[in-house]
Amino acid sequence: MGQSTEILETIQMLKAFISQKIEMGEESLVAKGLTEEPRSLEQLYNLVKDCRRCGLAQTRTNVVFGEGREDAEVMFVGEAPGRDEDLQGRPFVGKAGQLLTQIIKAIKMRREDVYVANILKCRPPGNRDPLPDEIRCCEPYLEQQIGLINPRIICALGRIAAQTLLKTTAPLSALRGRLHSYQGIKLLVTYHPAALLRNPQLKRSTWEDMKFLRREYDGTIIT
Repeated sequence: MGQSTEILETIQMLKAFISQKIEMGEESLVAKGLTEEPRSLEQLYNLVKDCRRCGLAQTRTNVVFGEGREDAEVMFVGEAPGRDEDLQGRPFVGKAGQLLTQIIKAIKMRREDVYVANILKCRPPGNRDPLPDEIRCCEPYLEQQIGLINPRIICALGRIAAQTLLKTTAPLSALRGRLHSYQGIKLLVTYHPAALLRNPQLKRSTWEDMKFLRREYDGTIIT
């Protein structure tokens, strides 16, 4: 009985410790459901590829982890994989991804030199918006991904990515055109490439955002 009581007391102390860390904003990946703190993107991928934390594991074809330089100074974050990404297991490979690649080239960067990822690592059925519980389950992976890459600047692509990273409900129009901070990293917001395919009139505004990104990155002025 004495040993059982000690075990229960230890469990209660551990729960109290984790609750205190959460209240202080220090919730670790272990507390968020990951079993260990990855030290590399490869280790993180090995955790993510078999994830069953939400219902999307039942409908996905492939986990879409992200790709690019592991020490990239610029990182693009969208909301979730689409059909082509789900089939190939790679981010931004469909029409929207091809447009993103063109945009990156237009600001005199190479896609292979940046890192691209999404809030969710699995495709929502029918390309619907991610659900709050899905974001809650998957966001710790992205947080660790960003921490391991440690980019100088993040570009949030679209409303959901921007609102998730900035913890806000403000509309995209109110978030564009200025610098934000994500855990000490510069962050700016623009439209998702898919929105440009649906509404070509948004391309001009997106181009201004991308010139802003390049200027903030290294001072290069693109006309």
